[in-house]
This record gives sequence, structure tokens and C-alpha cells, in this order.
Amino acid sequence: MAVEIHVPELGESVADATVGRWLKQEGETVKSGEALVELETDKINFEVEAEQNGVLESIAKGEGETVGVGEVIGTIGEGEAGGDISEAPTEEPEEEEAAAQEERAETEPPEPEAGAEGAADEEADGHREVENGVRASPSVRKLAQEYDIDLAEVAGSGSGGRVTREDVERLIRGQDRGGGAPTREAEKPSAPEEDGRREAAPAAEDGREERVRLSRRRLTIAQRLVESQQNSAMLTTFNEADMSAVMELRRRRKDAFQERTGARLGFMSFFTKAAVAALKAFPKVNAELQDNELVLKHYYDIGVAVSTDEGLVVPVVRDADRKNFAEIEGTIADLASKAREGKLTLEDLRGGTFTITNGGIFGSLVSTPILTLPQVAILGMHKIQDRPVAVDGKVEVQPMMYLALSYDHRVIDGAEAVSFLVRIKEMIEDPESLLLEG
Repeated sequence: MAVEIHVPELGESVADATVGRWLKQEGETVKSGEALVELETDKINFEVEAEQNGVLESIAKGEGETVGVGEVIGTIGEGEAGGDISEAPTEEPEEEEAAAQEERAETEPPEPEAGAEGAADEEADGHREVENGVRASPSVRKLAQEYDIDLAEVAGSGSGGRVTREDVERLIRGQDRGGGAPTREAEKPSAPEEDGRREAAPAAEDGREERVRLSRRRLTIAQRLVESQQNSAMLTTFNEADMSAVMELRRRRKDAFQERTGARLGFMSFFTKAAVAALKAFPKVNAELQDNELVLKHYYDIGVAVSTDEGLVVPVVRDADRKNFAEIEGTIADLASKAREGKLTLEDLRGGTFTITNGGIFGSLVSTPILTLPQVAILGMHKIQDRPVAVDGKVEVQPMMYLALSYDHRVIDGAEAVSFLVRIKEMIEDPESLLLEG
């Protein structure tokens, strides 16, 4: 008996997802608890696991399709690949089946047990259709029909010659270039990539262009960045901080700090402490604008921007005002590790009252960070660079960092924004003050 694969609950306020990639193909054996497919939401990616042992009988939703909570995206059948399922009886007369097999053998390279699998597919509850010897899921057949593509002329690159969504999309791109649909003889299945991800097909024959499907997260990031620019009166003010005192303190204390706490003493804990102290002094910077009311927040959940392969994510350090340096550093390290491993949860990303982003780790000297709505301000750190500055009437070379504060001018006045950034500068240049004010 086939078991349906459903889209699980995605979390609060998340109603749908995008099929990122199937980790198993139709006809492959699966084990209970084994990952089948990766789904993408606007916040995190996660894997849907098999609920029983068996064979991935059908794939109802292909890569790039949008699916809702509870929707059926495939089925798992009993048995093993090439085993019980392939032995299912057919109603086709023996002479007709033999002729069909002989006809397929003339147009397709031989596949182990291909005939048996084809016979099994015809009996598989209608979830995986086989017509004229062509194996393809319903979603693939629908896509082919929309673009008037004859699946009998498509070289299937899936298991047992199954025509995949990628095969059809490759032909669609070929039609867009005026190349028409290649036949089975003219096109051979392409080898799958080592990591299982879909290979982007070139958009031009000479390979000078290619098209890559944007992930759900990247599309959401793009949308929210545009919304932030359109729905706020964003302005950026700049200052610079002499990092000498912090660097000297770290040089003297970092080994003992790590030995005692197990955490590495970085710059982020200093800036998080400084930000909390400045937010307490200027509460409007730690607020949210809701219609005609300003919501002042008396808790300090600091978002820390982390770069990943899928784009920028902003996990949150909860109640940063109640954490010491070691706890802040440990929390940031854990969140960064989870982000790069794709293990962040929705709870890790929820909320946040103020954000810090550090473009300096990539070499950025100065930038204007974009607000993370509904927050009204974001602090940008940058590269530490030796520059000549005036110190007590003399020119000295000091390690300097440009600081940027982008803010919503509807809520925060210029004088307040400048004063906020000056307060952070003062505390970074006198890090001992953080013990009292942070």
C-alpha cells in the first residue's frame, strides 16, 4: 500500500514552501527516517523524511514548484527497488508486451530490468503514468503539455529512463532559442552533479550565459530589501572609531579568556555590549513603528548578520543585556555555525530589535547597510585599517574602523542618530566603560 508524502507544518506564519531538490529519485529504495526532499522557505531550508521503508513510487511536485502545508508531493510504495513492485502483474497480452519491449529497445539504451520496471509502473495507482513507453510524473507531463513537447522525443535522464523536469526545461530553453526539441538519438542524458543539485543549463550555445533558479530565500531577501527601501525614510550617518584600546585588551586577555570560558574573544561582543548601552540611552533606536504608534522595546534582542551560501541571514542573540562577554561570543559562534550548516530554526531568526552587520570581514571599508524591517536602525562595522590621525596634536598611525548607522528618519532625528553612534564610538575607544554601562 502506497503512503503519501505530505508537506509538514512549516512554522508560524509560514504557509508554503518551494521544492528545492529531491534527494531520492523515483524507483529508489528509501529507509524510514531518510531524507527525501529539501524544501525551501523564506527563512530556512529543511528536509522531509520518509515515514517507512520502501520505494519512492512517485514524485508529484518537481523542483521549483510551490507547495502548501499538507499537500501531497509524492508517494512511497512497499518493497525494494527492482523487487516486489517490479513483479506486479500487467493486463497487457504477452505478444503486445514483447513487441513494446522490442520497440523500446530500439530507441533506448539497455537498462537493467527496464522492462520489468515499465510493467510495474503501469499498475502504480495512477501516481506515476507510463504512456507509449515513456515514464514521467504528472507534473512533468503537465509542463510538457503546456509547451507542446512530445515526451516520446525526450531523452530521459532519470532512473530507468524516466523523463525528469530538468529534461523538459532543457528543451523549453532550446525552443526559446529557436533550436526546437532534440530527439532521443540526438540527446543523451546528462550526468547528475556530485552534490545532487540541478545543473544550470547554458542560455546560449557558446556557454557565455546560463540561467540559475533563485532559491526561495534569495527571492525573499530581494523582496524584503526592496520593501525596506520603499517603506522607510532611510538615512545613514557615519563616524569612525580608534580600535587601539580594544585590540590591546584582546591581545592581553584573549588567551586567558578562552582558557577560562571556552569562547573566543572577538570584536562582536564589544560592539554588542556598546550597542545595548547606546540603545538604553536612546530608546527610540530600539523601537518599532506600528501605524500611528511607536512601540518602545525594553528588551534587547540583537540580530547578527551572517553570510551563507544561500544569502544573508540574521539570527538573534536574545536578551543580550543579560549576557556577559563569554555568553555573547558563545551564542554568536553557535548561531553562525548553525547558519552555515543550514540548521537554523525559525525561533533562531524570529524577532530582533536591532541589528549589527560586519562587512569588514570581507574587506569592506565603508557601506550603507539596509534596515531589517520592522526595526528602525542597523549598525554597520567595517574593516580595521591603519590610517594617519591626529592624536594630541600629533599625527599618528592608528587602527581605525568606519562605523555606519542606517536609520528610519520617520522615527529617529538626525541629532539622535549621530549621538547614538558617537556613544558607541566612545565606548569602543574606552572598552572598560562597557563593564559599567553595557
